[in-house]
Amino acid sequence: MATELPFTDVLQERLGPARRAVRLGSSPRSRVWRVELGGVPAVVKQAVESADADERYAREVTALRLAARVTPPVVPRLLGTDPGARLLVLEHVEHRRPSPDWVVGYASALARLHAAASSAPVEEAGLPAWQGPVRADLDAFLALAGRLGVPVPDGTDAELAALLRRLGTAPGRALLHGDPCPGNDLHTPDGIRFIDFEQSSLGNGLTELAYLRMGFPTCWCVTDTPGPLLREAEAAYGAAWEAATGGAPPGDLVDACAGWLLRGDALVQRAHRGTADHLARLPEEDWTWGTVTARQRLAYRLGVVARLTADRDDLHRLGRVAGALRERMLGRWPALTAPPRERPEDA
Repeated sequence: MATELPFTDVLQERLGPARRAVRLGSSPRSRVWRVELGGVPAVVKQAVESADADERYAREVTALRLAARVTPPVVPRLLGTDPGARLLVLEHVEHRRPSPDWVVGYASALARLHAAASSAPVEEAGLPAWQGPVRADLDAFLALAGRLGVPVPDGTDAELAALLRRLGTAPGRALLHGDPCPGNDLHTPDGIRFIDFEQSSLGNGLTELAYLRMGFPTCWCVTDTPGPLLREAEAAYGAAWEAATGGAPPGDLVDACAGWLLRGDALVQRAHRGTADHLARLPEEDWTWGTVTARQRLAYRLGVVARLTADRDDLHRLGRVAGALRERMLGRWPALTAPPRERPEDA
């Protein structure tokens, strides 16, 4: 594998020769190696050729440079780049097994990461705006309720359309990771470092804080964070954001959670997103991705949103549909169980 390392002249001139290259596991969208530079370990990453490879590479480099302003650090140091070959070289960070209460430090680090772009000029930030659920997601969700025989109260469509508008105009210019999943967080003695910023954007930070309540919706390793830890983690996020920016996090966490419920693409891994109406598949088909099946994912999210919206005048119809849809799913597929409480050992 070492001979495959594309360590270009541009990088060698700046960093010297790369030695002892070892290919590491990665997503199909990238190739990653561990190397030594002057006897010091480092990581080389290359975005794999595809229609969006240049965009993914540019997002990652931009996000890493924005995040580099945070102290203590929340990302590995960016040591060098070669845009022509879509290569970047990072400080090697040694990951250790996260502690049982890892979500608390994770949430605090996530807030500090988000705050990295809050004061950056727009032209310096250089990232696209976050894209939330769209009308097609809303329609697919209501169609699933209909197919499973769940009544949809009058006014639900308008209520959900208003939710989409709120999500699309949510305040904040946070540096969003795009996929802040277990495995993209490296736990070190000095704190957490995030990696893999190919989907980074600018938007409302609560969109990603909602991962804790919604079981990490874009991740293979869905988990159910226990209530006391969840509350401690959310408090840690708020405290870290306020320390970095001087104010409370803007936005609405319940809206953010409801938005993740509507997204059928959050039932499949990234390679399959945008290819089909995945909610429409569920009545006839279930599939496993990571720690749970698609039906388990949806049933869990339905329960979360039903509880969160119980006292919300502007989302109470969604809450009724979510609760009824979950009950219908559990009645139709009684073997559905809750996600695991603990983070998998290999994440």
